[in-house]
Amino acid sequence: MQVLHIERLGQRGEGIAHTPAGPVYVPYALAGETVQAEVSGDRGRLIEILVPSPARIDAFCPHYGVCGGCAVQALAPQAYADWKRGLLIDALRHAGFHPPVDPRVDSLVDAHGAGRRRATFHARYAASGKPRVGFMQARAHEIIDLDACPVLAPSLQAAPAVAHAIAAALATAPKPLDIAVTATLSGLDVDLRGHGTLSPHETQALIRLAAAHDLARLSNHGLRVIERRSPLLRMGRADVAPPPGAFLQATEAGEAALVDKVCAALDGARHAADLFAGLGTFSLRLAEKMRVQAVDSESAALEALAKAARATPGLQPVAVETRDLFQRPLSAAELVPFDAVVFDPPRAGAEAQARALAASSVPLIVAVSCNVQSFARDAVLLAGGSYQFESATPFDQFRYSPHLEIVGIFRRPAKSRRARRLLG
Repeated sequence: MQVLHIERLGQRGEGIAHTPAGPVYVPYALAGETVQAEVSGDRGRLIEILVPSPARIDAFCPHYGVCGGCAVQALAPQAYADWKRGLLIDALRHAGFHPPVDPRVDSLVDAHGAGRRRATFHARYAASGKPRVGFMQARAHEIIDLDACPVLAPSLQAAPAVAHAIAAALATAPKPLDIAVTATLSGLDVDLRGHGTLSPHETQALIRLAAAHDLARLSNHGLRVIERRSPLLRMGRADVAPPPGAFLQATEAGEAALVDKVCAALDGARHAADLFAGLGTFSLRLAEKMRVQAVDSESAALEALAKAARATPGLQPVAVETRDLFQRPLSAAELVPFDAVVFDPPRAGAEAQARALAASSVPLIVAVSCNVQSFARDAVLLAGGSYQFESATPFDQFRYSPHLEIVGIFRRPAKSRRARRLLG
């Protein structure tokens, strides 16, 4: 047992104490606190808070401190906002964006709204066959069995009960199971992963379960078991019917805030490329004012986007292209027709595509990201291609976690654009 002074919060929301043996990371401890912790290597388990931080508040969830879903529920709102904005500032500084970085980073935008509209529950089975269903413990592989979660939107409050029922229905052949649940306009959309091929008996049990819980759709590894109603998502004027397991921003408020920022940045553009377009979160809104080329590797998502665009009156043309932008990014020559580009890659970022963009003459690039490190790396690449890094806005839709959404705006000066075109 050691007494530690916590100097700051780290990137994962853990308190960091510096000791003669090196840093020790203590989950759920806050900056400025003196704590007693059980230490093993560079990890500490919080035992007692000896001197609490003035910014410490009461956590509202009874599972906080055990469940790995929330890292910083006990941090007061202003200190929390400062820490989370600081994650982006620190990543940019470490990437070489020297002061003044802070003025380029906007205030943290609260994008939690009513709560999360999608969640993945994990089911694991005891030797008796009885399932535990919920979220993973912090820093462990054990499941916190829960029947409610306060960060879920009202539209997703039935999800824990549905996940428990599914795990029980598949208990005759127990396997580790992930149960992804998304709230849609038509009801809950559920996709199972990990169980493998369903037997006829299991299929019938799940069909009955879907009716009992009034699910819109239930799928297994992306294959429909039953679709009672087409799940629908509203994106601008369009209604999109997503394929099973499709990516969606975690909160409605988060999606709306990101879209508002991107659309405002592209105001006045006439032809935009939306790279890593997915279901059309940005494409379908941008198409209300400009032509759009939507590119993604997920053909099913693009088909849903294209179908929604065709069915929505008043949109400008939306073209889609299935393409792996990690392996085959759009080249500088292919980017010539566009006066604006939006790219929203997975957590790994878009290094290859950012390099191609840096070599292009596109006047405006808007980078959307869910990872501060990969965002900072891609921003360095764009800046290296003479793009001016105007601003970065952090959005907090994963409240109480260390995850951020970011929108960065990069603009090529007119003189630089002319030079690029001449070189091209």
